[in-house]
Amino acid sequence: MEQTYAIELQNITKRFGSTVANDKINLSVKKGEILCVLGENGSGKTTLMNMLSGIYYPEEGRISVDGREVRIRSPKDSFDLGIGMVHQHFKLVDILTAAENIVLGLPGKAMLDRKQIVADIEALVQKYGFDLDPRQKIYEMSVSQKQTVEIVKMLYRGARILILDEPTAVLTPQEAERLFEVLRNMKKDGCSIILITHKLHEVLAVSDRVSILRKGHYINTVDTKDATVASLTEMMVGAKVDLNIERPEPVNCKKRLDLRNVTCTTKDGIKSLDSATLSIYGGEILGIAGIAGSGQKELLEAIAGLEPVTEGSITFYPDDGGQKNITNLDVAKIRKLGVRLAFVPEDRLGMGLVGSMNMTDNMMLRSYQKGKSEFLDRKTPGKLAAKIKNQLEIVTPSISAPVGRMSGGNVQKVLVGREIAQKPKVLMVAYPTRGIDINSSYTIYHLLNEQKKKGIAVICVIEDLDVLMELCDRIAVLCGGRITGIVDGRTAKKEELGILMTQHEAGGADGE
Repeated sequence: MEQTYAIELQNITKRFGSTVANDKINLSVKKGEILCVLGENGSGKTTLMNMLSGIYYPEEGRISVDGREVRIRSPKDSFDLGIGMVHQHFKLVDILTAAENIVLGLPGKAMLDRKQIVADIEALVQKYGFDLDPRQKIYEMSVSQKQTVEIVKMLYRGARILILDEPTAVLTPQEAERLFEVLRNMKKDGCSIILITHKLHEVLAVSDRVSILRKGHYINTVDTKDATVASLTEMMVGAKVDLNIERPEPVNCKKRLDLRNVTCTTKDGIKSLDSATLSIYGGEILGIAGIAGSGQKELLEAIAGLEPVTEGSITFYPDDGGQKNITNLDVAKIRKLGVRLAFVPEDRLGMGLVGSMNMTDNMMLRSYQKGKSEFLDRKTPGKLAAKIKNQLEIVTPSISAPVGRMSGGNVQKVLVGREIAQKPKVLMVAYPTRGIDINSSYTIYHLLNEQKKKGIAVICVIEDLDVLMELCDRIAVLCGGRITGIVDGRTAKKEELGILMTQHEAGGADGE
């Protein structure tokens, strides 16, 4: 019996000016399977999926759904065909509730039955095991909750073909596994799932087949059971990649920051960070581990002057000796004191960069704050943008193109590169390799080690415990806002970190 595919792409080509994003791509997705699409940043994965979701239209080629050739000219066409795509960057209205965002744009009566809508969403949430309050406003949500809204929105609209672009980039391991259970249930029900991810262990754990793209070209499709991390990486990059992370021994470490009993409290009086005591040294990489919402964000933002400290103190130790109390100073005052803190937040287009601005303008936002005349000089920040583009191999038509049009991984590379270029004394990075392909991830790890060798104090929040144990000199573990332990990265065990991540009482760590 002839195989009927949920989706068939034949000779799909998409150009943006002189740039060929997809060049004669042939790809098929079976009914009731999970297909992973792999490729380096800028390889054309998201562009290809955007043509299935109706955002772009191919210059050449054919798209077939359930064996019938179709033309997808708008997102409405895509929805009508039962295709739903969850994008990397949230497409939500902050002032509306989750339920309002989920039904936004759907046909219906002028007067909505809000109770029924909420009830229907709650039934769906309960069925698939999501943690979501339909009545909660988007602006009150964490990044992971916003991602959950996007996923539930597609399921609510009855998608039978679901495209997920880096869905676990903002999820904890537990949330990711719950999502995978949802996907497996959908697969059993005959749904087709296309998963774009750079996490190769997820690819091997959840997919049936893997298709690889490289620089806009289709390379191959393999059965997951016949694939390994090494074989997939080699197909993605076109050459063998050394998957070992360098970890030089710390040399001449100097205390750079001292946190003593630092506490941050929410508007509801809940301690988001509870009596955190920690010493941070130049010349080392300090990892921060913990499940989402354990206080990692508050810890970094308190140091950066973005989160009010209700108790405790934060002390900075400059090169010229002495010490400076930076507790509750705003960012401008911290910089005026000569304290250079570089901060890469988890929400890269929300807090880190302005998507409508190009690379040069985003460089100027961070680097040029000394007066009007400085803003008229675009040559220097332009050179910096070009240097970062070349060093990190950022895929973009030019440094004049808006960063919001780049792939998620390339946006992250712009942000990390810009912050490192400031030559800070303390570099704080939250999820620096989210949405970045494996080759680029190792480039970022190398850059962080270069900062460490220069005597910079690097604080790194990464959800991947294997990377933390391979990259970091020390690892501080947070649980429920408390530091439950500080361990040596060279001798730490994943099981030990897992216990500390769920241990609500501090384990007697002295912060040193």
